[in-house]
Order: sequence, then C-alpha cells, then structure tokens
Amino acid sequence: MLNVKWVIMKSILKEFKEFAMRGNVIDMAVGIIIGAAFGKIVSSLVGDIIMPAVGLLVGGMNFTDLKLVLKNAVMQGDKVITPEVSINYGTFIQVTIDFVIIAFAVFLLIKGVNALTRKKKEAPVVQSAPPADIQLLTEIRDLLKKD
Repeated sequence: MLNVKWVIMKSILKEFKEFAMRGNVIDMAVGIIIGAAFGKIVSSLVGDIIMPAVGLLVGGMNFTDLKLVLKNAVMQGDKVITPEVSINYGTFIQVTIDFVIIAFAVFLLIKGVNALTRKKKEAPVVQSAPPADIQLLTEIRDLLKKD
C-alpha cells in the first residue's frame, strides 16, 4: 500500500515539475517579481519625491493627510474607544498618480517592443531567382499564350 502511494506521489511531483519548468510559467514568474519590485520603486518615486514637491507647490500640504472625517474618534484619556471614520481621498490621489506612472511606463515598454517587432517584420525579403526548369516552363507558357 505504501509503495502505491509513493508511486502516485512521484507521478504527481513529476507532472508538477514539468508544469513549473515550462517556459511560459517561468517567464510569468519573472515578470511578476520584476513588476512587484517596479511597483515599489514607483510608489517610492511618487510618495517620496513627486508628492512632496507637488505638496510644496500647493502650499506645503501632505496629500496623504487629506481626508473627509465622517465621525471623530471617541477618546477616553489617551485610549481610543472608537476609531475615527474618514474618507481618505489624499491617499486615493497618491495611488492614482502611482497607477498613471506605472501605466505610462508599461505603455512605453509595449511601444518599444512593438517597434522592435515591426522592424523585424519590415526586413527586406530577398527573392531568389526561380529554378531553371520553372523559368523554362514560364517562357514556354508565355510563348503559347502569344499564339
């Protein structure tokens, strides 16, 4: 019984290895990892560089602090009894700017890939002369059409 389970387990592991080692799966995994790292870079760019500069231009405000308070927090001394309920639209603005920058970067990447693909397709096709027997048959056909 133990031997049968081992054979089944070995078969499942072999199938999983074949699945995981296919090119598309590995390419997708690399893309996800690089995409996550790129997302962190863009979030830092927006949060640490762009938004403070924009905040300074509009009077020194911090966009992440922008919110519409629906209900104030209930406090008892230093202890929070009921937390504040608010709509954090400043965070939404920052995340939207993150998205726009990432979308623009992906657009530029796709545009570059398409340009490279287009250049490969536009490469001149060298037409070789047809074989001698085809040329001879073509000449015979043309002579017969004349008559």
